[in-house]
Amino acid sequence: MLGFEPATWARMPLESSSSSVQLSFPSLLPSVPGNSINSPLPPMSYITSQEMKCILHWFASWSGPQRERFLQDLVTKAVPGKLQPLLEGLEQLSVSGANRPPCIFECQLRLWDQWFRGWAEEERNEFVRQLEVSEPDFVAKFYQAVAATAGKD
Repeated sequence: MLGFEPATWARMPLESSSSSVQLSFPSLLPSVPGNSINSPLPPMSYITSQEMKCILHWFASWSGPQRERFLQDLVTKAVPGKLQPLLEGLEQLSVSGANRPPCIFECQLRLWDQWFRGWAEEERNEFVRQLEVSEPDFVAKFYQAVAATAGKD
C-alpha cells in the first residue's frame, strides 16, 4: 500500500504532462496469477490450493504400490540433482503398455507433475506440510528417503 488516503487517490492525476506516473491501487478482489497489476501475490493462490486439495484427495484413494510410486516421484522432485532417485524413477517406467491409454493414476501423476513444476518453493513445502497432517507415516518415509540420498550421486 502506498500510504495515501483514499480521498487523495481521487485527486491525483494518473499521468502528468512531464512524466508518466503509475499508481497501484489496493484491490478488493483476490489476486489472480498472471494479472497485470504489479502487486504482491498472496502466499498461495486459490488455484494452487485447489490443486493441492485434488492431489491430497487422490492420494487418499491410491493403493500401496501407487503411493510408493508417488513417494519415489516426490523424492526425485525434492532432490533433483541426485542420480539414485532418478534411476529408481526410470525403473517405474513401462514401455510394454505403449498401445493402451493411460490409467487414471497415470493421468493424476501427469497433472501432479505439471502442477508441482508451477509451484513456488514455499508452495511445495506447504504441500508436504498438508500431506503430513493427513498422512504422517507417509511423510516420515519421504523424509527418510530424502535423507538416504545424502552423499549419493
